[in-house]
Amino acid sequence: MSIRPVTEARRAMPTMEGAGVHLHRAFGFQDPSELDPFLLFDDFRNDRPEDYLRGFPWHPHRGIETITYVLAGSVEHGDSLGNTGTLGAGDVQWMTAGSGILHQEMPLGNARGQMHGFQLWGNLPSSLKMTAPRYQDVQGTEIPEMIDDDGTVVRVIVGEFWGRRGPVDGIAADPQYLDVSVPAGVKKTFRIDTYRRAFAYVFEGTAAFADASRPTGVLLEKEVMGQELNIRDMSGDRTLIRFGTGDEVTVQAGPDGVRFLLISGAPIEEPVAWHGPIVMNTQDELRQAMRDLQNGTFIKAAH
Repeated sequence: MSIRPVTEARRAMPTMEGAGVHLHRAFGFQDPSELDPFLLFDDFRNDRPEDYLRGFPWHPHRGIETITYVLAGSVEHGDSLGNTGTLGAGDVQWMTAGSGILHQEMPLGNARGQMHGFQLWGNLPSSLKMTAPRYQDVQGTEIPEMIDDDGTVVRVIVGEFWGRRGPVDGIAADPQYLDVSVPAGVKKTFRIDTYRRAFAYVFEGTAAFADASRPTGVLLEKEVMGQELNIRDMSGDRTLIRFGTGDEVTVQAGPDGVRFLLISGAPIEEPVAWHGPIVMNTQDELRQAMRDLQNGTFIKAAH
């Protein structure tokens, strides 16, 4: 077994998207090879309705897949294929844009005005860029949730973990998407296939991730299972942790415990031509997508 080194720990940055939604972006619109096959990750969390109610009106996507995971509040959605629905707390939607789709997402919040969710963009390989669009809407009750003996809770949104498989399938990036809660003071190790790129996103509490590349790092004051763990400084709310290669991630929860997403996927390693919500392989393909939008041929016939 080999611990994945922590290559970077950075805070998500505040930004605005859609018609004026305030959110925090952990990565996106920079180096697409950084976390290949993933392109962008947003944390939309707010308790001021005026900061999110204008939502994300009609906009196009082509060449990518998006996963929306709602923790609080709800999101109404509709698309050019005639699909409509509402995502509630705990629900997930995976949208394969493929050859092209127009859709909108309108956050509503809960009775206390709170809204919280995440959106992740996954790239599609060239062979699937123009595949037929599709949706997978999953209710929170369908997502497996396991509790370990030490109190660790894992929701398996996509992929397989601890012998359970998440309900979303057929995803090109072959991802694993876990929602993990580790109780205060508990040290936990999670296996990740070596060939995957991986990151964690901390959104509650604090934690330290073991780092094989820093054997002389800061030591925890508390011993865990009789062994001190060499760690980076504690990472808190809205922190992205990027990992290098290896086959396991070890985390030490802080004094109030920690909740984080642990996400990994198989890199595509293809050229990326990217403009806003459209991601292709070449500039010519990108220009064609723009022409399709202008002349009304962006939405392709079912195939």
